[in-house]
Amino acid sequence: MDESIDKLKYPVGKFSMPENVDEKVIKQWINDIEILPQKLREAVNGLNEEQLNTPYRPGGWTVRQVVHHVGDSHLNSYIRFKLALTEDNPTIKPYDQDKAAELEEYNLLPIEDSLNFVEALHKRWIVLLKTLKDSDWEKTFFHPESKRNVSLKRNLGIYAWHSKHHVAHIASLRERNNW
Repeated sequence: MDESIDKLKYPVGKFSMPENVDEKVIKQWINDIEILPQKLREAVNGLNEEQLNTPYRPGGWTVRQVVHHVGDSHLNSYIRFKLALTEDNPTIKPYDQDKAAELEEYNLLPIEDSLNFVEALHKRWIVLLKTLKDSDWEKTFFHPESKRNVSLKRNLGIYAWHSKHHVAHIASLRERNNW
């Protein structure tokens, strides 16, 4: 992949699971998820309709699609946490995020609705995350696409990264276009 396109696609780099994930790392990841609603709202603040309909990179989603995707994706992650906490290594249901982003809902729904949804979802998710015991972080779900068990610790790291990843898509677009 072209290095400049790769940088646009992964402005904070790709997720990499640290070798040692201690309590400090977990607290930081929870904080990253907790502040996402505010960071996402700040990233889109003041954008007009034309700007919201601008892709963050060639061939990428529009800012509008990114905002709606964050709600969909984080809802799925929240449900995966609950499944792993209440069942023994459940198999989760993946979804096609690219096809979801093409649904007309993403064009018709104001981003304010998804921003409010993300805020409400994250309030619940953070309460859940802050109640987990050390042993809970080792609980897993099975992801049929990757054909592997995913620990809640790893999933937390992925979604802390995911939070920064999509905010950076919008922020880097704004910077490149002097918005």
